[in-house]
Amino acid sequence: MTVIPAPWSLRGSGYMLFYKFSRAFVEQHGFIPPELNGCFDGFFGSVMLVNYESSPVGPYRELLFIPGRFRTPQGLKYSITSIYVDSEASTSSGRANWGIPKHTKTFRVEQDGKTERIQVLNDAGTPFFDITVRSGGWYFPVTTALIPFQLYQVWEGRSFLIKPSGYGRGQLARVSDIRVDPAYFPDIALKKPLIAVKVSNFHMKFPQAHPILQ
Repeated sequence: MTVIPAPWSLRGSGYMLFYKFSRAFVEQHGFIPPELNGCFDGFFGSVMLVNYESSPVGPYRELLFIPGRFRTPQGLKYSITSIYVDSEASTSSGRANWGIPKHTKTFRVEQDGKTERIQVLNDAGTPFFDITVRSGGWYFPVTTALIPFQLYQVWEGRSFLIKPSGYGRGQLARVSDIRVDPAYFPDIALKKPLIAVKVSNFHMKFPQAHPILQ
């Protein structure tokens, strides 16, 4: 098992889709870990599709789900409850460094101008997540300094508190088609995103997790 210790510095591009999920949706579809059952507090959630062009474990792709905020022993925090990457080193490092519940799957990407189709495949080679997104328009700055957030993760009995940071440039995007197998990922096809943004040329830092006494 390859584990590259934090901190990590990453560069790339990707899409951020923002939602307002109901408690019923999150509790039924959100892949909530047992430690956070009954703790959902609402606010805005997101789905992110990321193409890391540079990272300590090399290039890789990622799909993740953040339902919103949870009541945790450290206060109101966000949590990644479902996430896939196409790198075993990213999976093992993400679990060990930050308690992020990564799983390794194959990604397939098709691009036609400003339209991009991204699929994530199960072990049988069948897409369980299939999205087509188109971006365009003016660029605007995107930075976590405007919306600072912290992640609270629990993995194998350990708790992690992480404060990632990043910046890049954004464009509005539009989801034209989406299909999801709810056995693998929250069925966001049931919901319409409040806004979708493509972020280009981003720089992100994942520091060491803050220690939490058990």
